Amino acid sequence: MNTRKLIYTAMLLALSTACSNSFLDLKPKGVLLPEQLTTPNGVNALLISAYSLLDGVGAGNTVYHSSADNWVYGSVASDDAYKGTTAGDQPAISFIEVYKILPDNDYFRGKWRAVYDGIARTNDVLQTLAQTEAIGDEDRVRITAECRFLRAHYHFEAKKMWNKVPYIDETIYNPEDPESTKVTNTEDIWPKIVEDLQMAYQNLPHRQSQPGRATKWAAAALLAKAYMFQHKFTEAKTLLDLIVTQGGYRLVDRYADNFRAATNNNPESIFEVQHSVNDGAPGGQNGNEGVTLNYPYGGPTNCCGFFQPSQNLVNAFKTNNGLPMLDNFNDADVTNDQGLESNAPFTPYAGTLDPRLDWTVGRRGIPYLDHGLHPGKAWIRDQAYAGPYSPKKHMFYKSDIGNATSTNNPRQNANNYRIIRYSHVLLWLAECEAEVGSLERARELVNMIRQRAANPDGFVKMPDGTNAANYSISLYTTPWADKAAALKAIRFEDRLEFAMEGHRFFDLVRWGIAKDVLNAYVEKEKLKRTYYNEAVFGDNNIYYPIPLQEIVNSSKNGQPTLTQNPGY
Repeated sequence: MNTRKLIYTAMLLALSTACSNSFLDLKPKGVLLPEQLTTPNGVNALLISAYSLLDGVGAGNTVYHSSADNWVYGSVASDDAYKGTTAGDQPAISFIEVYKILPDNDYFRGKWRAVYDGIARTNDVLQTLAQTEAIGDEDRVRITAECRFLRAHYHFEAKKMWNKVPYIDETIYNPEDPESTKVTNTEDIWPKIVEDLQMAYQNLPHRQSQPGRATKWAAAALLAKAYMFQHKFTEAKTLLDLIVTQGGYRLVDRYADNFRAATNNNPESIFEVQHSVNDGAPGGQNGNEGVTLNYPYGGPTNCCGFFQPSQNLVNAFKTNNGLPMLDNFNDADVTNDQGLESNAPFTPYAGTLDPRLDWTVGRRGIPYLDHGLHPGKAWIRDQAYAGPYSPKKHMFYKSDIGNATSTNNPRQNANNYRIIRYSHVLLWLAECEAEVGSLERARELVNMIRQRAANPDGFVKMPDGTNAANYSISLYTTPWADKAAALKAIRFEDRLEFAMEGHRFFDLVRWGIAKDVLNAYVEKEKLKRTYYNEAVFGDNNIYYPIPLQEIVNSSKNGQPTLTQNPGY
């Protein structure tokens, strides 16, 4: 579903169904009147508007700040990625990268505005739906369930960012009263997120006719994830088992088919943010605009050099007898071309690697999709600052240009962002099984993920058809008997499977290991990048600060209703 394109169409339909009784009955221009919205077309237009903020674009000046993939907050703030580009470019991200975080950082306000605008839009739909008579009971329930799924998603985004956040539903929100949403953030909102998702799970269809709309199984998966954030593994396991046995999803044969426009909404996809191009939207906004900075500085796009994979991440893909090096992967670096000109000789890494590396990271001498071999430094804006690697998963293919890319800017393209894939479900279920003591079932589930990654048809190939690197990946054949060791393997697999997809930081937090992992990461990074010299991940960095301007805006009777997180 091209959500933005549909909203324009739906709005026009809504307008076309409304007529005045007299040419003397003048209506205000540029305003949708209640009678134009309280129709089936009007309600659907509002619902599409609520979906349209899933990509984080459209709530004021929010683009990079609120990208759906959370590349800043979930990846750059973790051990997966550097900000990239140069030291002086987008310095607000640099402060987040090295944990020098202040409440007036405008990136946090951008994310806050995007998620709470999304919440407001879902509440608008529910309030308008209540006033609309010409909608049947079945559609009314479905629309309500879609709204509550979206409202839960937006609140979930806020919860994992800031923890202490207000929950706002249609009984609180009054668009005529700016004071109505000035509520406190002292209550734990997990129960209300769960309540919304339970309603959505119970009432949404198994599949929708339009890709991109919420389904029963998307609600089940997001509900299971909410339980896991609360360490309610038994409750999560029940839902995840149902998705596996009844959902009808499967792993696609090739890992890379989760990261290209031609294979959007494939059988592995449970919920995707829909992107579209050349659809009439101003400036190509629907084309994954939130990641428009995150392309090689040279080569296919010539802009902008952000979001460069870390050396730590690349090292995590090393293997020993086909298995991850769980404890010592970062002792020595995968050979890179740091400091070498693109025309200088370069000897690539000779050791064995997990094949998913080269669908995740662009590195010298390896095909960069179908754009030719990555030349190294020629495509990097400042190697000395942010290393030799380029991001890859959101990159468009050369064969997509003009078809799945915007005619104005190919960096805005129709490659969807997969929020939840079946591979998420399998690894979440493996985690739950390990937590409740079913270690062998957990091993089986992890091996399903590794079996797909081991498919040689899915390896990156050189132009002559040979493998692009020395790929070696094996299954775990020795039974798992230790819970702690099993969880370590599962968490490592999670990192490999979803690297550079914006989940890593939040996973480290929910596992309770963020401080240890990230301070160990920082200590090694100081040897490579001087700007990490003063970086320390503190207890307060588990959650981000409530945006200062939002605390000021929350004032009621001279007192703010929002309370700042500890340590800020």
